[in-house]
Formats: sequence, structure tokens, C-alpha cells
Amino acid sequence: MGTLGVLGGGQLGLYFVVAARSMGFGTVVLDPDPDSPAGRAADMHIVAGYEDEAALLALADRCDAVTVEFENPAVSSLQFLEQRITVRPSSRAVAIGQDRRMEKSMCLDLGLATAPFDVIETDSDVRRVIDSGRAGRPIARRPYVLKTARLGYDGRGQERFDTLDSLAGAWERTGKVPCVLESMVPLDAEFSVILARSTTGDTAVYAPTRNTHVNGILDISSAPYAGPTGGNLAVVEEGRLAALMIAEHLDYAGVMAVEFFVSGGALLVNEIAPRPHNSGHWTMDAAHTSQFGQQVRVLAGLPLGDTSMLFPAVSMANILGDLWATGEPRFENASLGPGTHVHLYGKNSPRAGRKMGHMTVTGDSVRDTENRARQGRADASAR
Repeated sequence: MGTLGVLGGGQLGLYFVVAARSMGFGTVVLDPDPDSPAGRAADMHIVAGYEDEAALLALADRCDAVTVEFENPAVSSLQFLEQRITVRPSSRAVAIGQDRRMEKSMCLDLGLATAPFDVIETDSDVRRVIDSGRAGRPIARRPYVLKTARLGYDGRGQERFDTLDSLAGAWERTGKVPCVLESMVPLDAEFSVILARSTTGDTAVYAPTRNTHVNGILDISSAPYAGPTGGNLAVVEEGRLAALMIAEHLDYAGVMAVEFFVSGGALLVNEIAPRPHNSGHWTMDAAHTSQFGQQVRVLAGLPLGDTSMLFPAVSMANILGDLWATGEPRFENASLGPGTHVHLYGKNSPRAGRKMGHMTVTGDSVRDTENRARQGRADASAR
């Protein structure tokens, strides 16, 4: 069947490896952490940095094709690999997905709306924005969030403040790296669209997924999402079409997630992830083909799988290291209910905010599965 490689050894890489091995492929992981979850599960783990040329050569020598499990490997490393083997998604797509400036500019070029923003790269940009008294297009006074253009996730690399007088100090705290300053908008809802696209342009889209965050970290994801009023499918369909437009523009090959805000009934693109996504973990237990199985299929040049749901509703609750604060969680308490699945990533060092696993609950309604997911997670922490 051949051998597939992945840059990155976290949980997304782990489930890619599990899916690939279940389909008969050999697997190689390149990750600097000798104890990474994906590295332990793979047939071979190359323990080295992502820019280590000897390691990249070894990966290319052993694999027929390579993918990524996170959006921040050096683009130069992907370009190095592209000269030797198949890489999906492309270095171009990853480069755009890992830089908020490029990502937002692309959306605007495609006619897709985003939250109002300004790019901050120099001290003069800070002065310009403060003098103008606004960020992006004129809107009602709102709080602001300054996001590093690169390497920010799960609330990291972000500074929130109420007035532009605080912008200079916030940018100082980022280390004066390139940033995007957004005017925060009132949210009706947040949802994501996860899709797979083949090299021939075939696409398969999963059920839209409603997301809620706590402290910038995804907390609960539920599918299918029917719109902010419980039945406004027009904005959901608009999101599906926007995600397909982005994938086509990028000539994308792989699995991709697009996160959306709904504000005042209007659709806004938040960000793009050129890889499987946390909000798509429910597909492991509630879709005919998981997002990781789909990733394997695209990388290996196989036909796309069926994305339809196996159950009327599903919810996923993230399990963070906070759950270990008072001792080892009792996951046996959380896994007794029907349709409940606990997935732990095998990370040895739980800490606050670190994703240690997730729980999925299937059922007949989103309200029911969300309640059961929250309760199941709470039961695991009970003493």
C-alpha cells in the first residue's frame, strides 16, 4: 500500500497514523518530541526539528507522500519535500493558513467578509491606528483583540483591551511581531465547516458544527448546526459555499476547516486551518468516514469517503489538563452512558489549558448530546 508521513506528532497526527495503519499504510512521523503521541503510534518516528534537512531527507526517502498535522511547520521545509515527494496540502496553502495577514487578505479578495481589522507591523502602524481612532472599517465602539499574525492558537498570542490607548502596550507585550488588530464583534454564534478536497477537485463536506469557546479554547462542538436561531439554514449554507470557494481558490488537496462568526445575522470568516480540526473530532464516532480517514484518502489518492452522519446528533467536549488539578480523573464514570466515547491522547504531563483528550456523545438531539457531554466530563472530575 505504501508509506505515508506526517509532520507533527500531536493528537491530530496520532489519529492520522491510526487511520493510515487501519487502511494498510506504513507510517512515519517527524517530530522533535521523543514522546509525542503520534510518534509512539507510528511505524517509525524521526526525532528531529522540522527544519532539519537530514531528517527531511530521511522522511522523503521512506515515504510516498507527506501531510501536516499543524499549520506552523516552516514553509521552506514543505517546499524542500515537494521537490522530492507528494505533499498535501501544498506549501502555498499552508503558508496562507499560518499567517493571519495573508488569510484575511485572501478572504477579502474573494469577497468574503471578516471582522474589521488592521495589520500592525511597525510603530508607525500603531500610531496610525491610534490616531485614526478605529480598527478596520468604522463600527460602534467595541473591545479589541490583537493577534500575532503567526503561531497563535487556543487563545495564545492574543491581547484583549477596551480602548486603542492600550494598543502600544499590547503590541510591546507580543514582542513587536507582526499582528492583526481586530475590532471584536457581537457574536450570534460560531461554527465551522470541515471539508475534504482531492487533487481532481472532488469535495466532501461534513455537517456544519457549532462551537463554543472558554478562555479562547474550544470547549464544546455539536453537529449538525442549524443556524443561530435554530433554523436559519441560509447563513449555514453561505458558510459551506464560502469554505468550498476558499478550497477551490487554494487548489487545496487535503482536509481543511474554516471557522466562521455569525454577527447580526451576517457571516464573517474567522480563520482557516489547513489540516483536520479539533471541532471535527466528532467524525471519529459519528460519521461514516472520519476527518482523519479522509486525510489519508486524499494523501494516498483514493476516492473521498462518505461524510454523512451515523446519528441524528453528536457533541464533543474537550478534556483539558485542568481536570487533573485535584487528582486522576475517573473516566469510568463518564463512559457508562449509551453513545459516549472517551478518547485520551496519551500525553504524560497534564497542565491547565492543555488538550489531553475529548469525549463524544451521540444521540437524537443536539441539546441532549451537549448536556450529556458536559455532564459526562463533570462526572469524570467528581471525587
